Amino acid sequence: MRVLKADRWAEYSELVAVFFLQAMAMGMWIVPLSGVLNAHGLAGIRSFAFATTAVAAFISPLIFGAMADRHVSPVRVLRWITLASATTIALAGWGIAHGWPPLVVLALIQIYAICAAPTGSITTTIVLSRLQDSQREFGPIRATATFGWMVGCWLVSGLGIDRSAWAPFGGAMAWLALAGVTYLLPSVPPPPSSGRTTFRERMGWDAIGLLKNHDHRVVFITVALFSIPLAAFYPITPFHLQALGFQHVSAWMSAGQITEIIAMFALAALFRKYRLKWIFAGGLTFGVIRFVLCSFDSPAWLLAGITLHGFSFTFFFVTAQIYLNERVEVAWRARAQALMWLMSSGVGNLAGYLGSGAWFQHCTMPGGVRWTLFWIGVGGAVALVMAYFLIAYHGKSPGLHRAPQPGEVDQPGTT
Repeated sequence: MRVLKADRWAEYSELVAVFFLQAMAMGMWIVPLSGVLNAHGLAGIRSFAFATTAVAAFISPLIFGAMADRHVSPVRVLRWITLASATTIALAGWGIAHGWPPLVVLALIQIYAICAAPTGSITTTIVLSRLQDSQREFGPIRATATFGWMVGCWLVSGLGIDRSAWAPFGGAMAWLALAGVTYLLPSVPPPPSSGRTTFRERMGWDAIGLLKNHDHRVVFITVALFSIPLAAFYPITPFHLQALGFQHVSAWMSAGQITEIIAMFALAALFRKYRLKWIFAGGLTFGVIRFVLCSFDSPAWLLAGITLHGFSFTFFFVTAQIYLNERVEVAWRARAQALMWLMSSGVGNLAGYLGSGAWFQHCTMPGGVRWTLFWIGVGGAVALVMAYFLIAYHGKSPGLHRAPQPGEVDQPGTT
């Protein structure tokens, strides 16, 4: 019994390392990106650089999700894409540092985004597949990803590279470390596939069939809609911090990860006490409150709004990941997580980055930015999303729900 327990802790350590390093690599790139581009005369491509993650989400997650579901062990898929991510992020950083033409830098950023986009859904699939009780175990393990993100931000600010092209090289080192960790993970084969795989299935497009289930559809649509106002957080908040006199903004931006960790550990208790619908709604409610607090346009209130990011993100997006793991059959789970990534980082973020940029310009006057108007507009958008979810989501009985086949009709649920 003691040996089994030790083995289980060793397994948890591997999963913790996967989440920690993946989030650390992402944080060392996304958070300082605005400052790095601005410092190197590339402010003109800033909105497009953030939009590359959205474009990539339409391309690679479903393809690699389908590969992990049908053809190759998810661990091997993760190893390939982390090595590619390390290479391409280093090239992007080199191009920024050496003053390469903006379009060339943007192209490198786009290639990196395509390589890195599937890592979120693939790591989630790997971790969830090895848990015995996802509702109880996933939150604390997923919290290590949040801590990894924070450590990445602290390293960037601690080394004084918030506006330096060295930040992407730090991300490259984290990606290489994650590739090394994959050699410690058991290479579990994908579920057996029956019949000949069509081009549509190889591309992962058959995952769209999951939308035929009513509650799946509502969750996926809400993920996309909520991601639109949420996309204003990382590109715009650093500017507001700087306008209020903050230094080392990458470190200040990590304040939201503190509550994210708290929320992760609270999830198990919340799942026992409340229906999924109300946990989802709690995340949306915190989303409204956080932007209202930001609209007060003072250092204390802005930090309070940033801090609430953790509750909002965890109660909605992490709950959605657990929802998919428990309500979708094993053979579809990698594609389900990839489809969620497409809806959030693809549909939601693309509309959000471009829309928030246009809204920011509308709220910018010769005398400065009308921050109250800007954040109230963003918070109002979240309130509309919450109204849609509360009306549309039914809640179904626990259990697995496969993608309905043509001609099938969803059965009503009661939970």
